Amino acid sequence: MSDSGEKSADREIPPAVNGEQEAALQRRSIRSFVKRAGRITAAQKHALLHHWPQYGIDFAQASPLDFALLFPGRDEIKLEIGFGNGDALVQMAAQDPHSAYLGIEVHEPGVGHCLHQLQQGQLNNVRLIAHDAVEVLEYMVPAGALDRVFLFFPDPWHKKRHHKRRIVNAHFKDLLVKCLKPGGVLHMATDWQDYAEVMAREMQTDARFENLGDAEGYSAKPEYRPETRFERRGQRLGHGVWDLLFRKKLG
Repeated sequence: MSDSGEKSADREIPPAVNGEQEAALQRRSIRSFVKRAGRITAAQKHALLHHWPQYGIDFAQASPLDFALLFPGRDEIKLEIGFGNGDALVQMAAQDPHSAYLGIEVHEPGVGHCLHQLQQGQLNNVRLIAHDAVEVLEYMVPAGALDRVFLFFPDPWHKKRHHKRRIVNAHFKDLLVKCLKPGGVLHMATDWQDYAEVMAREMQTDARFENLGDAEGYSAKPEYRPETRFERRGQRLGHGVWDLLFRKKLG
């Protein structure tokens, strides 16, 4: 967790998205996201300035997380990659107080919005990291630490020349194998059929994972997953929504 109590009037973003983070991001030539400038509301700015020290964890390559220290007494450790504005993360954490939730997001307005919700709800089982999820998995999540990983509505990068940016790839699967406990579950959801098919193919052809869905790799939407604004938008546009759940094998 951030140990900085600084509340400088000219610091508009948490320390986790400055300095070391920016240098690390520049070292990776292909990423699954692009940091876009977005309007930050007064409430989001206030949350970034005042609530990051309570809920934020600064990225550090040489500092693996100690989940027992961060979340004493929690039954399970669950990670959401790309939590957007945090609505699903906050709702899941509020409904599951015995589990610990770690959320990763790089876009500052979304981080600010989530921080505001966490403070309003006085949740103490959530921490946030504002950094590239791949590098968080590489450097900060210990081996065998996670019970569940959520990847809800990631950027589909639908243009063919951008497919290389899709997060579900061989390296990502290697990181999941490292970070998930035996029996730990990856839960993905998307409203892009092409990406759903790619996700299913990637996971079904990997002998390290067990398909928890049907023959095509799709599962019914679990009750714990909130309906997101991306999902509602997709439904308005006539899109389907596909949930995919895969378990890391015990062997």
